[in-house]
Amino acid sequence: MHDDLFSHLTSTPEPFVPGAYLLRDFVGQQDQPLLHDLQRILAQAPWRHMQTPGGLTMSVAMSNCGKLGWVSDRRGYRYASLDPLSGLPWPKMPPSFEALAQSAAAVAGCEQFQPDACLINRYESGTKLSLHQDKDERDFSQPIVSVSLGVAAIFLFGGLKRSDPVLRTELTHGDVVVWGGPSRLRYHGIAPLKPEEHPLMGRVRINLTFRAAG
Repeated sequence: MHDDLFSHLTSTPEPFVPGAYLLRDFVGQQDQPLLHDLQRILAQAPWRHMQTPGGLTMSVAMSNCGKLGWVSDRRGYRYASLDPLSGLPWPKMPPSFEALAQSAAAVAGCEQFQPDACLINRYESGTKLSLHQDKDERDFSQPIVSVSLGVAAIFLFGGLKRSDPVLRTELTHGDVVVWGGPSRLRYHGIAPLKPEEHPLMGRVRINLTFRAAG
């Protein structure tokens, strides 16, 4: 069941390609509860810059909440039930987060979405995320739900091969992208963030990416 917080929201899905949809301003005026819960998460699991398996430091700062958290280090990319910095379980996923993810997925036709992980990314001016696939999850039948907060960003959405053509779409505060089915393993990323400022979030962009990982 979806929490009442988002039960009133409506948005006409804008299809990218089969299985991928953009929900403009889906968050609406419910951004304050999300940001309040985000601060509680970060108090338990602060921002960190993870390492790639090759030893490079990622420019995007990250945290997690939920039963599982996405981590990266010399051992590779994977999900873990414990925060490697504290050795404690990741913060529980707040009801506001889960309700948003499930409501957005339902609007996009994925009524059974049950996220157990939320990767939280922080982008600053010049920060980018190279094209990649979300393929560390066990069940590819479940979609990805991605929520944008703060400074606008250019979302890059490619094909099933890294060399495929890339669609470029601006995402602004409150936008949600849902992709699954034939689009589930498409490459995607974020172009370098422009040096702009958002009235609520300042000079950063926060991205909440919900997955059914376990």
